[in-house]
Amino acid sequence: MEFTMTSEAKTKLQSLNPENKRYLRLFYDTEGCGCGVNGVPTLRWTEVRTEWDQEVKNDEFDVIVHKQQAVFFARQLRLAVVNGALRLSSPNEILNPVISGAEVMKGDSA
Repeated sequence: MEFTMTSEAKTKLQSLNPENKRYLRLFYDTEGCGCGVNGVPTLRWTEVRTEWDQEVKNDEFDVIVHKQQAVFFARQLRLAVVNGALRLSSPNEILNPVISGAEVMKGDSA
């Protein structure tokens, strides 16, 4: 899996990490969505890395994803800022058009 980002997205992510957490986690949030296959791809800063996490290729940050959640993400991901919000997409679709700063700062979800 490869995860690229624009320079504007990198700057925004850095501003959303005031505690300098080490990992940026790709996270498939199923809270309030009914079941484990219904969810929203998002990002969260974390200090937690488990034996179930795998690395995601990224030149900017240490990015990880839980092996079971990796199926919900495309092999190529791109993060950009659109109208002031973070947008996660793949070459074929938008995975999450609006990732809020509060979501990214929500924290550990291993």
